[in-house]
Amino acid sequence: MITSRPQDDPPKRVKSVAERGLTTPRAAGVAGIIFAVLFVVSLYLLAKVVGISLDTEQVMANLSGSNSDAALVGLYMLPFAGIAFLWFIGVIRDRIGDREDRFFATVFLGSGLVFVAMLFAGGAVLGGLIAGNRFGLATPTDEATVGFARSVGYSFLFVYSAKVAGVFMLATSTIARRAAWSRWISWSGVLIAAVLLLSVSFFEPIVLLLPAWVTAVSVYVLVTGGRRPA
Repeated sequence: MITSRPQDDPPKRVKSVAERGLTTPRAAGVAGIIFAVLFVVSLYLLAKVVGISLDTEQVMANLSGSNSDAALVGLYMLPFAGIAFLWFIGVIRDRIGDREDRFFATVFLGSGLVFVAMLFAGGAVLGGLIAGNRFGLATPTDEATVGFARSVGYSFLFVYSAKVAGVFMLATSTIARRAAWSRWISWSGVLIAAVLLLSVSFFEPIVLLLPAWVTAVSVYVLVTGGRRPA
């Protein structure tokens, strides 16, 4: 008697990444809040020693005082603020998904990376005064050296990084509007971006507008998920 052979079971299809749901968790939105906290605290600690409102003689006295230890802590916190900001960029791109516009996505990503680079450069110049004096590697001995280093450092932080942050916020606001996020995100981002782009003075609190807005966007992502409704 001839019996039929059982057919081989069809091979199981491996699910794609999209089918497995491998996406960034909503809790990753806390990266923006972490950036804001580290950014503000580190700038505050640095400003107590090498702040732009202080004269050069007072800065040289602070470098050899007890406040330099706290400023050194701020110096080490600044890189982690930049890392958290990079994570925040990834969260925003994940929330937008395949709906992002290539033009604005390029400006968004490029300006975010340049902002982190300017942040690191400014922190390195200002932190060089503190670390060099603290560890005795390059102790500043004259006012001209200290004044030059402060001018370069604050140019990175309050001129170049502020302008790039304005471009970043403008691109992010446009992407958020096209993704049907809340209108207050896009309009507040455009307004703050205009302030950052048009500012012409070394006004320290102006850079706090960026972490405040990033915190608001992060809270929005944590609460709503940041996904465009179907």
